[in-house]
Amino acid sequence: MIYESTRNKELRVSASEAVLEGIAPDSGLYVPRNISGINLDISQMVKMDYRGMAREVLGRLFTDYSEEDIAYCVASAYGNGVDGGKFYTNEIAPVSRLGDSYMLELYHGRTCAFKDVALSILPLLVTTAKKMNNDETETIILTATSGDTGKAALEGFKDVPGTRIGVFFPSEGVSAVQKAQMVTQTGNNTYVYAINGNFDDAQTAVKTVFTNNDVKESLKKEGKAFSSANSINIGRLVPQIVYYFYAYKCLCDNNTVSVGDRVNFVVPTGNFGNILAGWCAREMGLPVGKLICASNSNDVLTEFINTGRYNKKRSLILTQSPSMDILISSNLERLLYYASGCDNAYVQSLMKDLARKGEYTVTDDVKDEISRVFYAGSADETETCDALRKAFYDHGRLIDTHTAVAYKVYRDYREKTGDVTPCVVLSTASPFKFAKSVYTALFGETEADDFEYLELLSEKTGEKIPEPLNGLKERPVLHNTLCEKDEIMSFVNTVAGV
Repeated sequence: MIYESTRNKELRVSASEAVLEGIAPDSGLYVPRNISGINLDISQMVKMDYRGMAREVLGRLFTDYSEEDIAYCVASAYGNGVDGGKFYTNEIAPVSRLGDSYMLELYHGRTCAFKDVALSILPLLVTTAKKMNNDETETIILTATSGDTGKAALEGFKDVPGTRIGVFFPSEGVSAVQKAQMVTQTGNNTYVYAINGNFDDAQTAVKTVFTNNDVKESLKKEGKAFSSANSINIGRLVPQIVYYFYAYKCLCDNNTVSVGDRVNFVVPTGNFGNILAGWCAREMGLPVGKLICASNSNDVLTEFINTGRYNKKRSLILTQSPSMDILISSNLERLLYYASGCDNAYVQSLMKDLARKGEYTVTDDVKDEISRVFYAGSADETETCDALRKAFYDHGRLIDTHTAVAYKVYRDYREKTGDVTPCVVLSTASPFKFAKSVYTALFGETEADDFEYLELLSEKTGEKIPEPLNGLKERPVLHNTLCEKDEIMSFVNTVAGV
């Protein structure tokens, strides 16, 4: 399996090299050209447990890793909490009811968000790739985060030999709990910086550093090299494919569907990586009906899927679902590559238009190809609160603000289309990560700080505060630097130790 840049088919690497590099030299994203040629037998997949599925999916896409290496990475990443592993439930991703839909619970890891699933295994994939390629450089992980990736990446790479990790987050664009999780992060190789700007500012600055040849050459002389921990890295994206197959297995096990029946998935979406993993699963044989893309008030993806025009020329709105407060959805580039028939030059032209003009419009053929699989809708702040209340008061489910966006869009889709295909809503974070927003929507605002809302939410609902969030307010702040957008390079040097 060879990986190439979305923007230049001549830039080709192995899977392990793609994991190590994170992003292609031309700022494109690495993709396998023939992913649809991987046809997993769904009748066999549903007989596997989560770890078996992970071995199968990773083994088929990361073909230069040995079977033993894949087995080691999976076993090390996906132990459960009972055994002292990285997850606090016996199942990595349990499936439960949410009204007339199902909910895939992706928040039972060490940071209480879906990013834990992939970031539990990415450090293992990186260190294994270094050994495979006789790579003795120190790997400098740089990551921009809209909230959840940062903490999950820090936790994953904390004290991993041969790595350093720097995380940049928007100072006013994450919840108090998300911020506290990052700025209290321990580890002798961790660096965390708040940026005076939004997520798109942070992501653009980090990607610019990644592709600066002078900087990369300077690091090379020091025996160091950049890589990424967010979903621009194929090593972050591929492990997310697994839980789509697992959700399908669960619906087969409870007799909701028979093997071969189609299932819809609703995904709260910002950077497009999570829902793209669902598209990859579909290409690899999972019987998917519709992939329903749910946006908050920053509905650039909704407009694009419905019209074919991507337009980032708008003000970013800070919402109560901050992990989706994004206007430049990086992973959409990978979908454009496949929807255009793997036309690298076409993708490059679109990305140039986005950089220069702030927008692009795809051809009717590309739009139609995307619309064949994807549906898009959005929820504003009022609608998000309404969905939180409906889930709790009508169905007894406490969900977070991002899941609420998805649940609202799911209900709109079902009412508009009449489609009664069984549907799975991806629940991407614990409600306690956004306790103030959730509590206020359900019970009204009260005099309390952001951390007291965790206790109040627990008392009112009877739900336990997840262990990783207990006592968060009392943990010492270890990272308190605020930087301007144009200062990132100097802080990257600090992360790199140069």
